[in-house]
Amino acid sequence: MHVRLEALKKEAQSLIAAAGSPEELKQLRVKYLGKKGELTAVLRGMKDLSPEERPVVGSLANEVRSQLEQWMETKERELSESLLEARLKTEAVDVTLPAVSRPQGGIHPLSAVIEEIEDIFIGMGFTVAEGPEVELDSYNFEALNIPKDHPARDMQDSFYITPEILLRTHTSPVQVRTMEEREGQVPVKVICPGKVYRRDNDDATHSHQFTQVEGLVVDRGIAMSELHGILQEFAQKLFDMTLDTRLRPSYFPFTEPSVEMDISCVQCGGSGCRMCKQTGWIEILGAGMVHPRVLKGAGYDSERYTGFAFGMGPERIALLKYGIDDIRQFYTNDLKFLRQFQTL
Repeated sequence: MHVRLEALKKEAQSLIAAAGSPEELKQLRVKYLGKKGELTAVLRGMKDLSPEERPVVGSLANEVRSQLEQWMETKERELSESLLEARLKTEAVDVTLPAVSRPQGGIHPLSAVIEEIEDIFIGMGFTVAEGPEVELDSYNFEALNIPKDHPARDMQDSFYITPEILLRTHTSPVQVRTMEEREGQVPVKVICPGKVYRRDNDDATHSHQFTQVEGLVVDRGIAMSELHGILQEFAQKLFDMTLDTRLRPSYFPFTEPSVEMDISCVQCGGSGCRMCKQTGWIEILGAGMVHPRVLKGAGYDSERYTGFAFGMGPERIALLKYGIDDIRQFYTNDLKFLRQFQTL
């Protein structure tokens, strides 16, 4: 039995050393160490040994098994390393070759304008507030002094989900929600950017979905002169030039008095051109002093506090700022158009 185990060990060692592939090594493992392998066959013959020989032969058999397993593991590592080396040689990559060019994205021009507007007002002490795009009629209209029978509702043809729920038509509801959250505390100084929805026919200057940035200031002693000063400062920083501004009387249900602000044409400087329709002026936003009813409805004493609000369309500002002539360009995902703004 001893001689047979030593011969088996020597034979296996030779075959393992000569194995040229993992598959060949696997076959040797089955041949010598498998359930029906040669070592197992030897061990089955132990029943014929005397009680004194069995422990000795058993110990030798375990040594042989351990030695064979060690040789196979060593050989398996060698084969694995050899195969990896061969693979690396055949799949070598020349790292000095130029990299594959990947197209780079950029900030969307509309997003760039909104971020710039936010930065300017944050620099003047405003904070950014947000609210839901699916809004209650009570916040979208009634809290803004627009009851159900008010003709101003016709100016904002709305997407209603139920009689009391709609897609917001402006971001003014965020102003009301903000005042309610402050529970009558001052100062309130926020801007409210976001998407809004109206049932407009899409054309070069209109869209059923667009963006707005509205602002609100409420405190003691707020006057129209402060509104004009802030908006004038904003316009000059936005267009990075000295601009003349003017306020024209207008009407909004939630402000009284209400105005629209014009700036001197950014293209011709006020001398008259196609962009300003030879007037020298371009309208950029609407504004006014917050209506006392709106303040009262949001929990503020309109006898003690006053405020102003303003609202603008970033699309219109982007049209002026970048010389774009069609609002639909912002929403068509035309890469040729968008690549012009990759440096923003």
